Amino acid sequence: MTESDASTGPQANEVEGAVELNQPEAAPAAETPEVDKDPITALQDELAHWKDLALRSRADLDNYRKRMSSEKSESIRYANQSLFEGLLPIMDNFHFGLDAARTATDPSGVLMGMEMVHKQFEDFLVNNNITTVDAESGSAFDPNVHEAVAQEFDPEVPEGAILKVIRRGYKIGDRLVRASNVVVSKGSETA
Repeated sequence: MTESDASTGPQANEVEGAVELNQPEAAPAAETPEVDKDPITALQDELAHWKDLALRSRADLDNYRKRMSSEKSESIRYANQSLFEGLLPIMDNFHFGLDAARTATDPSGVLMGMEMVHKQFEDFLVNNNITTVDAESGSAFDPNVHEAVAQEFDPEVPEGAILKVIRRGYKIGDRLVRASNVVVSKGSETA
């Protein structure tokens, strides 16, 4: 044997004994039923296996339901946090305005401050997709978005039209949050 034969000899043996990595692994042999096992015992074992699986699945489902219920109640509890965070600066400015009104000698400064707080509040509503319900004097009464709290005679406003707004109504998107409270005209007294 030459040196080259000797050097290739053991390497060849190592390669011959090695398993190729690219070949798929052989499938595990199917479980063969024991010949000595009683069919009743086999069925009882299978029944126990399925019972255990069913109990585990039921426990997993119960845990999932409890977790979802907990997360839902927590999200409901803190859902308005960002809304209130947006309202806090407005409330701060309102308090500053009240303090200034208590010590002010010039009412025009107080009025200007209140108008600024009002504008800030309206901007907040717009940023949160909250709009006011249209309820202008003379516009048609719509029972879907208006709530009539009274009726009055007015010769200048036609019957069934809004005479004045008592309390504004608001919508979030297309959903009505609160209807506008309005006084509806009965028309002229002579009619």
